[in-house]
Amino acid sequence: MRSVRVVNLVLLVLIMGLLVLPSCKRQPPPAARTPLPLPTPDRPADPDLAPAPSVEITASPSTIAPREQTTLNWRSSNASSIVIDSGIGNVENSGSVVVSPRASTTYTAIATGPGGNARSSTRVTVVPRNDVIQSTDIENLARAIAEGRVKPIFFDYDKAQLSGQARSTLETNARWFREFPGASVIIEGHCDERGTEEYNLALGDRRAQATRSYLVQLGIEMDRLKALSFGEERPFSPGHDEAAYRLNRRAHFVVEQ
Repeated sequence: MRSVRVVNLVLLVLIMGLLVLPSCKRQPPPAARTPLPLPTPDRPADPDLAPAPSVEITASPSTIAPREQTTLNWRSSNASSIVIDSGIGNVENSGSVVVSPRASTTYTAIATGPGGNARSSTRVTVVPRNDVIQSTDIENLARAIAEGRVKPIFFDYDKAQLSGQARSTLETNARWFREFPGASVIIEGHCDERGTEEYNLALGDRRAQATRSYLVQLGIEMDRLKALSFGEERPFSPGHDEAAYRLNRRAHFVVEQ
């Protein structure tokens, strides 16, 4: 009997061992997750994480004659940098610039940002006008002045120093003066009616000379610029209050015929 019990006990141990053994097998390790690729210049970031940039550029007008000007306007979104080719370079995310291409030109704006890049192009067509008699530089610059594209500058009371606004206006005027190099310019210095005639003539001269000096710094040839003072003799506004005085304290531009 004792031997039978021993055999039964051994069989029981073996059966239990066989039942437990499968559960003790090592489970295979979980598969490693493949990491998402990092963005590179050739592979933009996941668009779900970084919105794609956009850009639009236009020219107004898009068709011009030789030596005429046009304005490029652009705007963008989700961009960290904007570059316009054909000699413009890096620019703000939105803005405008005046150009005068000698031949038909395509301008392309490229926007770059975390979400990739985008581009937009506009074409400026230069059409020769052989059937039109070309105007002289003197006539063209006189027209620009008459149409308000060349603007006067204004001064504070009893001052001949150029303000920031005056400098900005002169920089625009200088582009027109460079556009028509065959024309010479008279810079007229003017004052309001306060002060003696002699004092205002001297003040008007200082204003005209300060204007001339800054235009020379901007690259306009000195011999094309003539400074002339009229003091209080030729007021732009006939009033006798500060609103009129503000307009009369000025430097005005006239083409020398």
